[in-house]
Amino acid sequence: MENSAKKIAEYLLQIKAIKLQPSNPFTWASGWKSPIYCDNRKTLSFPEVRSYIRDSFVRLIGDLYPRAEMIAGVATGAISHGALAADKLGLPFIYVRSGAKEHGLGNQIEGYFEKGQKVVVVEDLISTGGSSLNAVKALRDAGCKVLGMVAIFTYEFSKAEKGFTEESCNLKTLCNYSTLIETAVKTGYVTEADVETLKEWRSDPGNWRTK
Repeated sequence: MENSAKKIAEYLLQIKAIKLQPSNPFTWASGWKSPIYCDNRKTLSFPEVRSYIRDSFVRLIGDLYPRAEMIAGVATGAISHGALAADKLGLPFIYVRSGAKEHGLGNQIEGYFEKGQKVVVVEDLISTGGSSLNAVKALRDAGCKVLGMVAIFTYEFSKAEKGFTEESCNLKTLCNYSTLIETAVKTGYVTEADVETLKEWRSDPGNWRTK
């Protein structure tokens, strides 16, 4: 998986799904200032990249969860990736909204499933882990047995790691922040001088500000 993680990091940088701007930080919806922005939806526009991610998910799920009976994507970013993996695996697919609809049937989980089914959750991005674990909770509350979650990328925040541990949900990702930064330096995407800034941000993202 190490070589696969490096390959995905290269892809994300090449197609600019991940942008690194230590000297000109982004502002997240949370208000956090960040030297990095990740938009994995871009991977869907590149057949070679999305196929590689799909096949990587298929291998990972097959290795970790051979008894999986269903794939669940987290809306909205992971719906397509989850459906692609489910199709290759020949498994049913459902997706989980951030909350119940306020009209129609009021569903939070869309698609057909039965209580007791073994589900693997697919996510595109793990930041603090809150929205991802909300999907896990919704599935468990509906009677599904969540085997674990797989995701394309994680920022490796300690808050997320703690959250997944506390909720007893196994998380495996195809790529992570450490691999991304290492790859970005080797490919000349960022300089060695930027690395310390990027490490400082990850250690305390909520309070980080550029000097």
